[in-house]
Amino acid sequence: MARAQILRMSSLFVRTLRDDPADAEVPSHRLLVRAGYIRRAAPGIYSWLPLGLRVLRNIEGIIREEMDAMGAQELLFPALLPKEPYDATGRWTDYGDNIFRLQDRKEADYLLGPTHEEMFTLVVKDLYSSYKDLPLSIYQIQTKYRDEQRPRAGLLRGREFVMKDSYSFDVDDAGLEASYQRHRDAYIRIFDRLGFEYVIVKATSGAMGGSASEEFLAKADVGEDTYVRCSRCDYAANVEAVEVRAPEPVPYADVPAAHAEDTPDTPTIETLVDHLNDRFPRDDRPWAAADTLKNVMVVLVHPDGTREPLAIGVPGDRDVDLKRLGGQLEPIEVEAMDETDLKQHPSLVKGYIGPAALGAESESGIRYLVDPRVVEGTRWVTGANVEGSHVVDLVAGRDFTPDGTIEAAEVREGDPCPRCDGGTLEAARGIEMGHIFQLGRKYAEALGLQVLDENGKLVTVTMGSYGIGPSRAVAAIAENTLDEIGLCWPREVAPADVHVVAAGKDGEVFDTAARIAEELAERGVTVLYDDRTGKVSPGVKFKDAELIGVPTILTVGRGLADGSVELRDRASGERQEVPVAEAVDRVVDVVRG
Repeated sequence: MARAQILRMSSLFVRTLRDDPADAEVPSHRLLVRAGYIRRAAPGIYSWLPLGLRVLRNIEGIIREEMDAMGAQELLFPALLPKEPYDATGRWTDYGDNIFRLQDRKEADYLLGPTHEEMFTLVVKDLYSSYKDLPLSIYQIQTKYRDEQRPRAGLLRGREFVMKDSYSFDVDDAGLEASYQRHRDAYIRIFDRLGFEYVIVKATSGAMGGSASEEFLAKADVGEDTYVRCSRCDYAANVEAVEVRAPEPVPYADVPAAHAEDTPDTPTIETLVDHLNDRFPRDDRPWAAADTLKNVMVVLVHPDGTREPLAIGVPGDRDVDLKRLGGQLEPIEVEAMDETDLKQHPSLVKGYIGPAALGAESESGIRYLVDPRVVEGTRWVTGANVEGSHVVDLVAGRDFTPDGTIEAAEVREGDPCPRCDGGTLEAARGIEMGHIFQLGRKYAEALGLQVLDENGKLVTVTMGSYGIGPSRAVAAIAENTLDEIGLCWPREVAPADVHVVAAGKDGEVFDTAARIAEELAERGVTVLYDDRTGKVSPGVKFKDAELIGVPTILTVGRGLADGSVELRDRASGERQEVPVAEAVDRVVDVVRG
């Protein structure tokens, strides 16, 4: 067995901190900096120190093992990429301000790669031309760059990050299905080994395009992604991908004709509902916010900078979720319409906007999309587009016809499950760790990737895309396993197998600790050895061991006089006294499970 490494704290390039960094927003960020794993170089950009780099490389090693085991082959593209392939797919424009662009001395345009679909597609086009060459799965682990407007949460949302991206290439859709499933199975093995809780949810494809799309989310309260799960069936989805089950059309033959009523001082849903119950009480029940149709104005900012107004109609008891809306419209960005934008449409009356003033065929010419719940025959109270006036008994399909539907309303806990009858949705938060897509032929068509099939006919190759963020995984694992005293790494990703602490000033303590460390290294166990002397007290060493978070801590200290050392499990806190003569064997047993 190959000898493992001993990392000696006396010479290791690490400095632990007692105070939290001022810019840290989440626990993983605070502890990774304090424990000496990473250092900030600029907003959203971090240097990897030796301990952090060891964790990152361990994660990459797990990914490589499982990708290689499923038959994928590793390659490596440059991070500095030419403009032309991204022009061909439209993404040079579509990415907008989210990519780093630069020119060389000859004024040729380049970008720092945010993702590499184009390069993967072109290299296969360059080398393969027959169905006999397929199926093919290739991958890389490489640094990516995106000009995040608001980098935050340390490694969780940075402008420079490490990504494993793999792509499958198949002759037909059946082949793509098989490749997708192989990748999905490999991802499950990877995330099982990474040692944190995760969930697989339905997702949107966004700017990537394609059909089937799933996310692997690490469960975390600090996560930026909200997902829902059904209380009854196995349905799980990112909120951006939830599809509301539209109700059946409602008969409306006996509904009175729509009529405008004076509703002064009712620019909000709350004031409108109060006014309706006061002035126009119903016989069956009180008016509720869900009886109203709220028309929300937003602006779509296209990649070329064009600004397009859009109106969205949702039941008045719900708000428009801009993140959910944006996830469906990528690469278009969505902004709430402000006063300046609204003034450009004088036909709209703020607080009283109604369907009569909206739609592609209206005076405003503003597209009008509604929530799937707004089906034919549903009856609404909504703005009359006149100050202090609303329309009552406005029926969808009779009195107005929207330009289409869109999933934009907020998703709530307790909403009915889109898949089963009787189930309700429960919400939680997570960190996106992996995303798999059935891309289809979008990039192959744009870049002319074709092969000859078994009949000698040219066919366009169909592709899948599969990403994991190793650098983000460092933070996600930390977030999922840390406790109140420090980091607490799962064994497969930890920077060392055991942290040996020499706690005392006696020379025998250091001699014994050094001997144990050497014997462990000879047995293939990686050791982080705190051999610091001088003014570094045992208390400081203990706190550093807890902060750094190696899964097993072996302390050589006061118990040595009785012939024992202390073995501690960092996660559970369980301690046991072990005879010195048995210490190496016991640690080896623990490390090897």
